[in-house]
Amino acid sequence: MKINFFFYLLIVLILSVSCSKEVVEKSLIKEKNLELQVLEAYQDGVKSLESGDALFAAKKFNEAEILFPQSDWAPKSALMAAYSYYTQDYYVDAINELTRFIKVYPQHKNLDYVYYLLGVSYYEQIVDETKDLQSIIKAKETFTILVSMYPNTDYALDAEFKLDLINDILAAKEMYIGRYYFDKKKWIAAINRFRLVVDDYETTAYTEEALHRLVEVHYILGLKDEAEKYANLLGYNYQSSEWYEKSYSIFNEMYKKNKLLTNKKNKKDKKKKNTLIRKIKSLLD
Repeated sequence: MKINFFFYLLIVLILSVSCSKEVVEKSLIKEKNLELQVLEAYQDGVKSLESGDALFAAKKFNEAEILFPQSDWAPKSALMAAYSYYTQDYYVDAINELTRFIKVYPQHKNLDYVYYLLGVSYYEQIVDETKDLQSIIKAKETFTILVSMYPNTDYALDAEFKLDLINDILAAKEMYIGRYYFDKKKWIAAINRFRLVVDDYETTAYTEEALHRLVEVHYILGLKDEAEKYANLLGYNYQSSEWYEKSYSIFNEMYKKNKLLTNKKNKKDKKKKNTLIRKIKSLLD
């Protein structure tokens, strides 16, 4: 009986090992088939991208990612899908893919490139300072993150250059609004816009004009000390600027007006004095 029992147990163990081995082999075969399918889908995507069919390419890259999400092909395929959309100016789709990539693969080695491509996708949608600023604000946020997280990369270097251009556009937007308020004689609103340019975008080409506009507005409001403060700041930093010349002319004009008023007052006082002298003389005579 004992022999039969141990013999039966041995048979069970053999069958169990055999089954386990069969399961492993099937799993390996399945994984191998998946890798082949992923590779085929990825290669189809590359061919489609090279032929100019970005939409079909992105579809094949997404298919490759979904087929085997645990493999190294998954993030590579996701990134290629985003790039496919970008190459044909499907910026919204590219942004969606790249935003998802950052969430799904937050530790990926090519994350610097992902942030760069995301920032450029926003940047390419910028029109000018008179249009909606959503894209430019998003581009600035993304490039700022890139420069902060990956400062010593070529992507960060180009991002810094684009940030300078973005700040120029944002400053232009503030000046555009400020001039509008100035023309409508909404002085406080205009001051707030011009000050924003001076405070937040001091390295842009619009700082000189903003300082001059502040001189103008404060002069109009009768705040001569404030006007003079901004004129001095303009003269100290941009003495050769045409805007400084315009600000200088305001104070020069003010000097001329004051001198004219003083001369008129002196003449009037002299006239009064002469009249009084004549009256006194007539009384004495």
